[in-house]
Amino acid sequence: MKDLIRLTLAVSILAAPALAQTQQSYDLIIRDGRLIDGSGNPWRRADVAVSNGRIAAVGRLQSASAPIEIDAGGLYVAPGFIDVHSHAARGLASSELSQGRPLLSQGITSVVLNPDGGGPVDLAAQGQRLLEHGLGVNVALMVPHGSVRRQVMGAEDRAASPAELEQMKQLVRLGMEAGALGLSSGLYYVPGSFASTEEVVELAKVVAPFGGLHASHIRDEADYSVGLVGAVDEIIRISREAGIPGVVTHIKALGPRVWGFSQALIERIERARGQGLEIWADQYPYTASRTSLSGALAPRWALDGGWQRFMERLHDADQLQRLRLEIAENIDRRGGPASLQLGSHPRRPEVLGRTLEDFAREQGIDPTDAAIELLKQGDAPLISHNMHFRDVKRLMSQPWMMTCTDGGLVALGQGLPHPRSYGAFTRKIRKYVREESVIDLAFAIRSMTSLPADVFGLAGRGRISPGAAADIVIFELDEVRDPADYLNPHQLSQGMVWVLVNGVPAIAQGRFGDSLAGRWLKRQP
Repeated sequence: MKDLIRLTLAVSILAAPALAQTQQSYDLIIRDGRLIDGSGNPWRRADVAVSNGRIAAVGRLQSASAPIEIDAGGLYVAPGFIDVHSHAARGLASSELSQGRPLLSQGITSVVLNPDGGGPVDLAAQGQRLLEHGLGVNVALMVPHGSVRRQVMGAEDRAASPAELEQMKQLVRLGMEAGALGLSSGLYYVPGSFASTEEVVELAKVVAPFGGLHASHIRDEADYSVGLVGAVDEIIRISREAGIPGVVTHIKALGPRVWGFSQALIERIERARGQGLEIWADQYPYTASRTSLSGALAPRWALDGGWQRFMERLHDADQLQRLRLEIAENIDRRGGPASLQLGSHPRRPEVLGRTLEDFAREQGIDPTDAAIELLKQGDAPLISHNMHFRDVKRLMSQPWMMTCTDGGLVALGQGLPHPRSYGAFTRKIRKYVREESVIDLAFAIRSMTSLPADVFGLAGRGRISPGAAADIVIFELDEVRDPADYLNPHQLSQGMVWVLVNGVPAIAQGRFGDSLAGRWLKRQP
């Protein structure tokens, strides 16, 4: 009898916390959803409770109450998506686009800004500008190597002096002290392309004590200079020598000459990881990239000294002869003039949406000469159809692969952005999960949530778990779509029924609200 009393008492004591929990009142409860928690595990049925902008409880919360209760029956519930490579800074800092609706419609609740080595050097001032009109999504910042180098050295093709290197180190240190997640570089673009590996290593070492990382648009995604494999090897070397994680950002095999090289990249990254190095990558799920006409076609020597020097070379008969040969070669390595789609141009609005091949035919000139004539009149955004779907799929399937947009926020009437700005995350779910089964849903969600949160040090994000920030998406899987395409990119994604940013609904029952609940996410010391 005494044993029975003891057992009953023990059960009562153990049950008491659970009983108290079921009587709890919360700000919001999501009920009966198919929960994909971000870990990579398959979905499970669960309720999620939110209080004070954070996830308060996860489980079966039948007796709990809240003033807002969302019936998620038949819907999927996941952490808010994290875009680790976003050019949305300018748009988010404007009153017109600060809500970030093209991002929210994809389920994106946090973005990492200043990729490819570009962006402001003064991150404290940039952060305040971003907060000025409020934010629809959370933002995090990187220290942009290219901007740091330009501030100290201009666009000169030479090595930094010891004094200049020290100046750059100080600027990187100030950026990290302002809360940056790490160093971004664009070693393909001017002026980052003029930096040696050793320079980047020294700047990456400044990031190390802060627990930061290095994310890079690598020096060569094709066979422009060091080659695709050599460029990935450079990122591995920087990580090894600086002692920090490295990210090969928007990884790709660009152009027919390197199609199939994805397997070699996978082997390089796996070997580095086997040696104890943290090497990661991110990817947008398209076979076309976007850059500028000069970025794609102008040889880097011709950009030494900046745009005015480039214009002088284009108008110099001797240098133009060399330039013409190299521009023709660059057109070929990207797949030919039919693969290059022109965007807005300051003096030639008729090029909008046309291929270089079509434009040249209409002008009755060679595509190389057409490109030169356009460059003489100004630069232009360019969509370059240069990837093979087999490489995209092979890379997407790797466990160290994150998801990104590599897109910005562009107002209507300002040219043709890449559709990835409106549909990268939803396209990955629609095309590569639901339609082609390249990866499963839990794997895709992990690549968008917990993996980027862990790699970039975004503590308390990327998971549905008690104590985490209540960045949450609720979507109808069969309705997830990305209508944006290359000729009609200004189309919002579909399928997100609810999107919460720090516990506040930004999308409710499929409709945008007016909330601006985003925050500036700084690296925690």
